[in-house]
Amino acid sequence: MAGGKTHSVSPLAPEGMPELPPIAGVEIGAIEAGVRYKGRTDLMMMRFATGTVAAGVFTTSKCASAPVDWCRSILGKGGARAVVVNSGNANAFTGKAGAAAAKTVAVATAKLVGCKADAVYMASTGVIGEVLPAEKVTAALPKLATTLRPDRWDEAARAIMTTDTFPKAAVRKTDIDGKPVTIVGIAKGSGMIAPDMATMLSFVATDATIPGDVLQALLAKAADKSFNSITVDGDTSTSDTLLAFATGKGVTHKPVTKLGDAHFRHFKAAFEDLLVELAQLVVKDGEGARKFVTVTVTGAQSAKAARKIALTIANSPLVKTAIAGGDANWGRIVMAVGKSGEKADRDKLTIKMGGRLVAEKGAVHPRHDEAAATEHFKGTDIVIEADVGVGKGSATVWTCDLTHGYIDINADYRS
Repeated sequence: MAGGKTHSVSPLAPEGMPELPPIAGVEIGAIEAGVRYKGRTDLMMMRFATGTVAAGVFTTSKCASAPVDWCRSILGKGGARAVVVNSGNANAFTGKAGAAAAKTVAVATAKLVGCKADAVYMASTGVIGEVLPAEKVTAALPKLATTLRPDRWDEAARAIMTTDTFPKAAVRKTDIDGKPVTIVGIAKGSGMIAPDMATMLSFVATDATIPGDVLQALLAKAADKSFNSITVDGDTSTSDTLLAFATGKGVTHKPVTKLGDAHFRHFKAAFEDLLVELAQLVVKDGEGARKFVTVTVTGAQSAKAARKIALTIANSPLVKTAIAGGDANWGRIVMAVGKSGEKADRDKLTIKMGGRLVAEKGAVHPRHDEAAATEHFKGTDIVIEADVGVGKGSATVWTCDLTHGYIDINADYRS
């Protein structure tokens, strides 16, 4: 939905939303506040039980939004009692007026919940450069607060959508030392996606008992392997926000004291897997996307170098348009590797498409099957592999093709 316009659902969308169970200590609601859109919900709130801890990872943009600034200022100061999210207005590049609007919403929410303002987190997504109409949000909050229930994850996921064509959610049931725990997450994002922590928002909650410092370390590490490993268009949003909340209201389990605790390993794996699923759903809803692309780089000088090379391939308009057109033009992959700025041995470079060897030892493979590669590129699930021959670093990133649909959506975003 751009500027209130409805776009057809992405062909890469899942068949439906997963069943999202309640999380003990979390109540959720959504309402139409009229921030920008008409005839749809655009304001979401989660209320958390006393004792809930929060962790957050945010955009590295030097033009971060007022809500991002607010969240950064309160993170780690205490517990979390609520998060309020609006769509349609990013409240970014709005100066002191935007900051005042964000504080107004936080204070109003705190009064409703019965907590201090620094226990209220927030996020905004939408048009940049317009001050959030705080009066519309605060007017809607009292009614919104009366509708909060544990089972409204689906409505929350829909309320935060902008150009998204489908709501995004994931759930994992796992354990800590044999005791059952649940994790649920929602996300929004479709364009302006090149996370460096995209417009990308995600909110995750669990009933597990996890100290704030451990949750923060877990979130940062998992974000690197998920949201920081996707790209749609190479543009990093002013508003990227990833927040995780642990209520501690589930089944009592053995205390977690550090990220490396052996009894915490199942939870860590499930948490990271959930974030990867959410991140991939964002790519599958990339503006105008028709194909889902996995790019894996090996043989790099380091994991960081591998990811930079992989993202260079994934962000290349030439690579992405070739994929859109079903043209297995492996020369464009060579180009992207070369321009990445990271070390690569031209004469050892190996490229595969769909698992088939295309080039090796710095030249096209003598048995390269152009027809098979083209057939792979005409599909909807594209796999590209490159080994750059200088080390042991590896990374995988996910992207989508670049079609005229991307132009159609963004050319009329504000209209």
